Amino acid sequence: QIQLVESGGGSVQAGGSLTLSCAASKYRYSYSTYCMGWFRQGADNEREGVASINRDGTTKYADSVKGRFTISRDDAKNTLYLQLNDLKPEDTARYSCAAGSPFARDKLAPASYVYWGQGTLVTVSS
Repeated sequence: QIQLVESGGGSVQAGGSLTLSCAASKYRYSYSTYCMGWFRQGADNEREGVASINRDGTTKYADSVKGRFTISRDDAKNTLYLQLNDLKPEDTARYSCAAGSPFARDKLAPASYVYWGQGTLVTVSS
């Protein structure tokens, strides 16, 4: 099964930026075939879909992050990225990456993903 390892989390002040990375390894099929997503869990422990990027480069964002976050992938490096700009205290959460089917209907739904990383913590102070 795929192993996903996130990095890049940290503590920033509101308005700041971070870049998260997710390195994939031990995948059975070509990494480029998977739809990749970023999710987060805040204090309420609810898992929220943040952004997804399919194998054709099609992206989808949660309304709460549109215009501030950018998802990208480098299939040559088997790495997924999430650029977080203009961070707000409500963005504080553990961010996890996930890999799933490119044919899933709702690419921001956790149920559409099979493989998950452990997550990296992002803390935004006001």
